[in-house]
Parts: sequence; structure tokens; C-alpha cells
Amino acid sequence: MRVFFRKINVVGALVSAIKFFVRKNKDRTFRQKVYALLHATPYSGPLHRYIDQLIIWSVLVSVVCIVLETVPGIHAIFKYEFEVLEIATFSLFAVEYLARAYASCESPHYSHPVKGRLKYLVSIPALIDLVSILPYFLGLLLNQFMDTRFLRIFRLTRLLKVTRYTGTLNTLLKAIQREKRVLFASAFMMLLLVVLTASLGYELEHDAQPDKFNTIPDAMYWAVITLASVGYGDISPITPLGRAMTVIISLIGIGIFAIPAGLMASAFTDQLRIDRETFENEFRDVLARGQISHTDRNALNAEAERLHLTEQDVNRIMERVKHEMTVKGHLGLGHLNAQQLLEKYRQEVSSLRSLVQSDDFQEAEALIHDTGRTTPSERAVLEALRK
Repeated sequence: MRVFFRKINVVGALVSAIKFFVRKNKDRTFRQKVYALLHATPYSGPLHRYIDQLIIWSVLVSVVCIVLETVPGIHAIFKYEFEVLEIATFSLFAVEYLARAYASCESPHYSHPVKGRLKYLVSIPALIDLVSILPYFLGLLLNQFMDTRFLRIFRLTRLLKVTRYTGTLNTLLKAIQREKRVLFASAFMMLLLVVLTASLGYELEHDAQPDKFNTIPDAMYWAVITLASVGYGDISPITPLGRAMTVIISLIGIGIFAIPAGLMASAFTDQLRIDRETFENEFRDVLARGQISHTDRNALNAEAERLHLTEQDVNRIMERVKHEMTVKGHLGLGHLNAQQLLEKYRQEVSSLRSLVQSDDFQEAEALIHDTGRTTPSERAVLEALRK
């Protein structure tokens, strides 16, 4: 039982994180401390993750409250609680917005004190933060002049704040960027098909249903829901040619409208694979440089978190990379069988014997006898080959 309570000792973990943060940032400026609280840096420690989790949970609680406010029975009972939670979450988001704008010039992308902050304020993450708090201000200003319930939909944009704490959106954007030409061609084909279908529907059904197929733009609604294979039934052809065309168009739409979904699924999977291979290569580079520093470890942890890799996934990747590098480091030969290793050994011995018996060996002898460059066993092998 004590072990269980020790694991859920949130206050103790928070106090420990604060102490670690204070110790790591003892000689740093206030702006650097604020930046470390809001961004993953070698000076952040666990406290940065706790703040991220607080913001994420605040976003989720705020959105749930906004949704439940639309239920008259719930709103009548918890009206005061909803107002308190809205003020609390708004205050948190406002402080976060100001803190991020203040500390933004610590980032290399926004290093200039004035221009850097202005550049940050017009960035997508900053605009999302602004939109998440702006409806509350507008509600206070316009509440006496008009019905401000329409601002509720803008408060729901707070969900976009969560995209800062996940790499899924970045992966999706990369996938779209990679396949943009194919997606554009697919979109063009769908648009062309919609226009042609609406035009045919108008020509075949206008005389029979002038109220539903009055114009080609009116027929586009029917064309879209038919091609998308949903067919609400509120508009449907009644002429024999119109129905025959609908059957053909519906079958074509199943294939045409499924292309973008298939492309995005494939591109997203490929991008995840590329990102994970990049993570493996980054880990190889870190190992090749020698001992993993605290900064390298934080960077790898941040990248693993962005790729949604579990601790088991990361450990498995690291063990595989270490094994590959160990094998290559000891053998330098890849995966060779015993016969190939023996033949390679003979070739290397022959090369070394030719070296020690040549006239050029005198130039390399000083390097070989340098105790800082060769081991005693290596020097013994060369001396044996020289005899």
C-alpha cells in the first residue's frame, strides 16, 4: 500500500521537479527560465512536461464545458461552475500566450528582441493561442450590445492548441507536402467529375424536376453526395436516363473519391517510417561521436515523444543500433560466414606482411611504436610478421 501511494505522490514529484528546475537554472536569466518552462531544453527537466500536461488537460476541460453548456438542463445546474472554469482556463491561456511571446526571442528563429517577437506573433502557433483567448475578451465587450453565443464556436478552436504537443500534425503536413502533386491531380479529377455529373444531371432532369435541378450549381449538391456514395435521397433522378447515369456515376465515384484517402494513408505511413529511420540515424550519429551527452539525450527523448514512440520502442531501436555498431566495430566486415572471415583474415595478414617487409615500413614504424596509437598485442603481431 505504501508503494502505491508513493507512486501517486503527485505533490512530491512536483516539488522534486521544481527543485531540479531551480538548481539547473540558478545562474540563468528570467527570460531563459520562462523559455525553459515552455519548451523542451536541457534545463527544463520534468517541470516542463507537467506544465504541458496542465495546459492539455485545461484545453480538454474547457472544451467539455463549452459542449455541455449547450445542454439547458446541465447549464442551469452548473452555470456558476462553468463560469469559474472559463475564467480559470482563460487566465491560464492568457498567461501562457504572454509568456511565450515574451520568451520567444530565446529561440534562434526569433532572436531579435522586436522583429523576432513580431515574427512569432504572426506564426501559426501564436495565432492559435490568440484565437483561444480572444472570444472571452469579445464576449465581455459585446455582451451588452448583441448575443455573443456565436463566439462559442471560436472558443472550440482551443483544441488546436493540443497540436503543439503532438508530432502527428507535423507528420501529416509532411505527408501532404510529399504527395501534393498527386493530391492536386486527384482533386482536379474529382472537381471535373462533379462538374460533368452536375451538367448531365441538369440536362437529363431539369424538365422533369425543375425545382430540384433548376441550375447546374443546384445539381452540384446532388453530384457530390452521389459521387461520395452517401446519397441522402432528398434529391434523386426520376427519368430512366438519369437513373442509369446515377448508377454509373456512383460506381465511378467509389473509385475516384477513395483515391485521396488511400494516398494519404500510404503517405502518412511512409512518413512515419522515414521519421523513425531518421531517429535511428540520429542515434547512430550520437553513438559515433562517443558518449551520449545530456543534451543529446534530451534531443533524442523529444524526437521519440514527437514520433509517439513508447519506451519499449525506443529501447528496441537503441539495442538494435548498438548491436549493429558493435558488430561492425569488431568485424568491420558486415555479416560474413566463417569461410569468408577466414579468407578476409588471410588477405589482411598478407597485406600487413607486405607492409612490414617493404621499404616504406620505416616511415610507418614510428607511428606503430607510438603507445598512444597501438596496443602491445598489435605491436607484437607486427614484430612477428617482420621476422
